[in-house]
Formats: sequence, structure tokens, C-alpha cells
Amino acid sequence: MTRSLLFAFVALLPLAANATEPVRMGTGSMTFDTVPSWGLDENGKSVLGSTHGGVVVDKAGNIYTSAKIGVFCFSPDGKLVRKFLEGDYTQLHDMKIRDEADGEFIYGARNEAAEGIKFRASDGEVVLKFPYPKESGLNLDKFAPTAIDVAPNGDIYLSDGYASDHIFRFDKSGKYISHFGMKGDGLKEFHTAHGMVLDTRYDPPRLLVCDRNHVDLKNVDAKDLPRGRLLHYSLDGEFIQEVVTGLGMPTAAAVQGDFVAVPDLHGRLYILDKENCIMAVLGHNPDPATRRNHNVPQEQWKEGFFTGTHGAYWDADGNLYVQDWNIDGRLMKLVRIR
Repeated sequence: MTRSLLFAFVALLPLAANATEPVRMGTGSMTFDTVPSWGLDENGKSVLGSTHGGVVVDKAGNIYTSAKIGVFCFSPDGKLVRKFLEGDYTQLHDMKIRDEADGEFIYGARNEAAEGIKFRASDGEVVLKFPYPKESGLNLDKFAPTAIDVAPNGDIYLSDGYASDHIFRFDKSGKYISHFGMKGDGLKEFHTAHGMVLDTRYDPPRLLVCDRNHVDLKNVDAKDLPRGRLLHYSLDGEFIQEVVTGLGMPTAAAVQGDFVAVPDLHGRLYILDKENCIMAVLGHNPDPATRRNHNVPQEQWKEGFFTGTHGAYWDADGNLYVQDWNIDGRLMKLVRIR
């Protein structure tokens, strides 16, 4: 490895793994400091329990994250504001938030409950549910939604990423419109359509889909190589292009301005620009024993290193909130350095 390449690689790694001091990560305009102990209780413990979900931020800057037992809302300084537990709020694998005429609403994909839901962010009132649409005529044996988003006209997109890999489109009332995509490793197919976001970097906006487990059919023997990719589809379900390949296991995506943050289950987060070039890699975990590993307890967490990055979201100031897939429930704040 040349000196210049070695320097570039080192620049992407955290500077330290100290639990009491912030860790700086990233590079250039995408440089961030961690906030140690953010979101923990007065005893320094996570309140979340097992996390396998997403993150969103409301207009006031409050941060919502989903865990196995429900949805938790934190203030920007990491204090617990409210929580919606059990019942309709369990196993929300992905969330998106929208400011609508009647207030702010969170849309969620519930993989184990086999449905999408919409609820009011302020009080948790569920106003809409949309299960598997029998009108599709697909006669599926299993429906396990993993991702959700909402178009500017109110149409709702729900990805069946843990089952058929179809993406279903509903109108704003929850009425089935259409579906597209299918399971496979071809150019226009999905092998775990795990994450999805409305890509507002383009006009008109598109769907950016995280095809987490894609296998390169030209290199099928290289089973340990990164294989995840990002794809663009139109809001009518037409394939546009393969955006990025070789990302490991991309789990979700969050857009702000010209940038998109892409968590990777291998324990890192990519930031891409509008040309979809990688600007920075945050929190890269070099330890194969603790990355892509749900069972890393809190006492083994290392500041600045991720273990199984699953969800992320930007706030209005360009800070990032990142959730790990983790047995004790890990949510981190990264403050962007200007």
C-alpha cells in the first residue's frame, strides 16, 4: 500500500476508542465528533433494549428511534421525552416522518407484524394501517416489510424486504395501487430490498433502494466480498439505474440536501454526494468479532466504532443520529464539525 493510500485509509478511521472522550471521524466537510453517553439514563445505561429499527427527527429537533419493544423519543441533548411501547409500536424495522396538514406523522414498516402503519408523532395515535394487499394477486405466503417512504403526492411505498422483495405502492388512504421489483440477483431484481428512501437529490425525486444481499453473478465464488448495492427506481416503479455497488450490506439511507447517509451492517456508515461518490466512511469497525454482530453488550461498546449499523437520520444542522442493530440498544449522536 502506498503512503498516500495508507493516509487516506487512516483518515477514515476514528482517532480513538475512549468511552469518555468524543471521537472524531470522517474527513473534509463530512467530519463529525461523537457525543459519549448520549441518550443513556442517569446510570449510564441504554433504555432501549434490543434495537433493529430506524431513526427520524421531527421539526423541533426531537429524535425518534424504534426498538423491539416500541418507539422512544429523545431531545437533542439526549434526554428521554416520551415513548410508545408494545402493541402497534413493536418491531418497527424502518420509520419515516412527514409534516402534513394535521401535524407530523411517522410511517413505519413492521416486519414481524406484516404491516405498515402511520401514527401521530406527538401522541402515538395510529391513524392508518396497511397489511399485505390481497388485491395484488400475488398470493404470498409471507409478508415482512422492512422499509417505507412517502412520495410528495402522499403515495406510500412499502418494501417486502424480508420476504418477496416486491415494493408495494399505496395511495395516501392505504389503498393498493401497484407493485414492482422481484427477488433475484439480476440487474433489476432485489436480494433483500432492505432499505428505501425518497431521493430528493433529483428532480423529480426517485426511490433509492438498498439491495442488501445482492450477489454479483459474474463473481459468484467470491462469497466473502462486499455485494450490497443501491438502485434508483422512478416513483412509477420503473428501473432507472444501478447507483453504487460493493457496499457490504447497506441497510437504510437518509437524504439531506445533496448528500445521502447509508448505514452498513458491517459496522460503518457511508456518506455519498450527489454524484454518488463516497465522501466519507464513519465508524468503521475493523474487528470481525464485533461487527455485523447483534450480541455485543453495552460494556463492550467502543466509542467511535459501530457494530451493526442499521438506521440513520440527519437533523437540521447536519448532525447524524445512528442506530446499531444491538442487543442492548445503541443510538449515537454525531455532531458535524464546521
